[in-house]
Amino acid sequence: METNQTQKNAETLAALQKLIDVVVKLRSPDGGCPWDLVQTPQTLTPYVIEEAYEIVDAIKSGDQDAIAEELGDLLLQVVLQAQIASEYGQFSLKEVAEGISQKLIRRHPHVFGDVSVQSVDEVRQNWEEIKAAEKGEPSPDSQKLSHKLSRYARKLPPLIATMKISQKQRLLDLNGKILMGCGTSFMRN
Repeated sequence: METNQTQKNAETLAALQKLIDVVVKLRSPDGGCPWDLVQTPQTLTPYVIEEAYEIVDAIKSGDQDAIAEELGDLLLQVVLQAQIASEYGQFSLKEVAEGISQKLIRRHPHVFGDVSVQSVDEVRQNWEEIKAAEKGEPSPDSQKLSHKLSRYARKLPPLIATMKISQKQRLLDLNGKILMGCGTSFMRN
């Protein structure tokens, strides 16, 4: 079983290396693609968003081929963004992969550490507390609701922010009147 998984991992790494090599060639001043060469993180931002929405649509459709294709398109955006950053000496795909691996290990102490959990809710609560500590913010339980909501407004498009706030409302078990008051204040800001 372990040998089979090792073989699959090797094949996956080879496929990722091929994608990296393709992106490097597309970005090469010597024979690369003119379109790819003029791209910047900012010009690629709409494609990142578009690909994310296309993945959601594919997942909703249940079409596994479409899901794999759209995940590939989003993976291209990650590799391309990292390649551009690497060209400017900012960071590379290595730092991206190491960063997310370290984050997952930190935020899963019940898997990689000695924390014991009894439910998905405990996992979620631990995740939020660890995330807040990483960002130097107070514990999620002690944060004001307005602070939590404003974070969504800064980072997400309005409709998605609204959906996220609605999800939080259900999690916090607030009644509609309290959130409506916060929402009016939130929307003014």
